[in-house]
Amino acid sequence: MADQDDVRRIALALPDTSEGEDRFGFSVRNKGKDRGFAWVWMERVHPKKARVPQPEVLAVRVANDGEKQALLASDSEKFFTEPHYNGYPAVLVRLANVPVDELEELLTDAWRCQAPRQLVKEFDEARG
Repeated sequence: MADQDDVRRIALALPDTSEGEDRFGFSVRNKGKDRGFAWVWMERVHPKKARVPQPEVLAVRVANDGEKQALLASDSEKFFTEPHYNGYPAVLVRLANVPVDELEELLTDAWRCQAPRQLVKEFDEARG
């Protein structure tokens, strides 16, 4: 099953991806801005206190609410959400429950959501 080392290896292999300096997260450059596609879940453990990073859970960008709902319905042991993400195209992923090949697909799809179209096209052409 997957862990943060797998996330880092897979994410940084995607074109124009960088890792955040202040916390565990990955973004792709698009129109001069870094667009996040995967980041550590910041859990609200105690009301009125700062959120706490949970390294065993990854927030992953999805294309739209339909994709989000499909993932959530597919496997509640892998995917979940919280009120903070209501209306936002991202799911929370329990890394310990996800095989590495599925994590790679999730991260690649998340990257596609944020990467420039031309970069996605070049990436797809290079992969055949």
